[in-house]
Amino acid sequence: MDQTDSVNADPPQRCDTNGRCTQWRNWTGFWLLGLCNNFAYVIMLSAAHDILKKQQSVNASSSTSTITFVVDFQGGNSSNSSRYDCNPVSTAAVLLADILPTLFIKLSAPFVIHKLPYGVRVSFCAIMAASSFLLVSFSSAVWMSILGVIFASISSGLGELSFLSLTVYFSRDVLGCWGSGTGGAGVAGALLYSCLTQAGLSPQTTLLIMLVVPFAMLISYFVLLVPPPSLPQWRSRETKYVAVGSEERRQLMDGSEEVEQENSIQEVSSTGPLTLTDKLHVMRGLLKFVFPLGLVYFAEYFINQGLMELLYFPKFFLSHAEQYRWYQTLYQVGVFVSRSSLFCVKIRKLWALSLLQVGNAVLLVFAVRYLLLPSAWLVFTIILYEGLLGGAAYVNTFYFISKETEDRQREFAMAAASVGDSLGIALAGMAAFPVHRYFCSL
Repeated sequence: MDQTDSVNADPPQRCDTNGRCTQWRNWTGFWLLGLCNNFAYVIMLSAAHDILKKQQSVNASSSTSTITFVVDFQGGNSSNSSRYDCNPVSTAAVLLADILPTLFIKLSAPFVIHKLPYGVRVSFCAIMAASSFLLVSFSSAVWMSILGVIFASISSGLGELSFLSLTVYFSRDVLGCWGSGTGGAGVAGALLYSCLTQAGLSPQTTLLIMLVVPFAMLISYFVLLVPPPSLPQWRSRETKYVAVGSEERRQLMDGSEEVEQENSIQEVSSTGPLTLTDKLHVMRGLLKFVFPLGLVYFAEYFINQGLMELLYFPKFFLSHAEQYRWYQTLYQVGVFVSRSSLFCVKIRKLWALSLLQVGNAVLLVFAVRYLLLPSAWLVFTIILYEGLLGGAAYVNTFYFISKETEDRQREFAMAAASVGDSLGIALAGMAAFPVHRYFCSL
């Protein structure tokens, strides 16, 4: 096989005809892809209160043609007298609509997704993300809002497993950029939504502004990235597999890409794709990564969707809705910082992160039940720490999967392991319903 056919065969420091380095283009491209892919998902969770409140307003004023899309918890929720000022429907309802389609895709797609070229996948994800913003913006019924959330879920789920698989065609350092970008989506999405709505824009207008994000995804993938010749852009890959060799990956991650870079490239090929037996064998080996990742995400999303809404301080200067939005924003800041830390620190003991996150969940359950925390400022600190643990678990899980999986199996392994976070989130959403109902009844 000629070296020109190998993935990432060009030296990372070689510049293209426009004088821009290929390496920097790929780093930036993967960072933006992570940002754009998770953006719609984050926006739907940040807008969970508003999505639910809009439908309550519609149901209460069905004879009126004007649809109110405003949340006002300043004076309390008149729909119930709970000390927690609960929404009648937990925001876990929005979470489940946001994650169940993703979970289905991640469970099934890794076995067949190789038949769909990457260019087609990315285009489809962008279309679904744009459709989600439009549907939720102009929805006049619950089913339209939920359908919009489902479209965002499909876009995010298919995009995540596709872009994680795509990293095997590039040097492993793009994985750190992807992780940082997904964390950036949380900060940009939650912060932008909070700022725009608090500045006076309606949630409907805010969601329409977000339509620029799917377009940016297309630009990042089709214009910014420098794809290797072996990438199945518009054709399916059935007969040949090519990956960046393990030795080259180690040198890239160790920061020694300037030393004997071209001589370290190894090519691994097979006569065909992995068989079903091969894939099941790979999945068994991934359990040591999937279980800790799933547990981390179960604990943190149980906090986010089951407890966070209940951590309400009536005498604080922010309203209930504003407190909820800033909880989400600080959580995403923590995720962004830790998902960007892969270039500085790597954590192999994933179970330690899981146990620490479970400890957070237990602490906040008691805090909600017995009103142990005296101020929202303390909750802000705990939520930030929660985000740090969750982001570190995500990026380190996929880094060590990429590092410890055989070259031929890596593309499938990266896609299949992504089910761990979605499974944990889905279980957390289901667990949040009875917990939310119990606390609201007090």
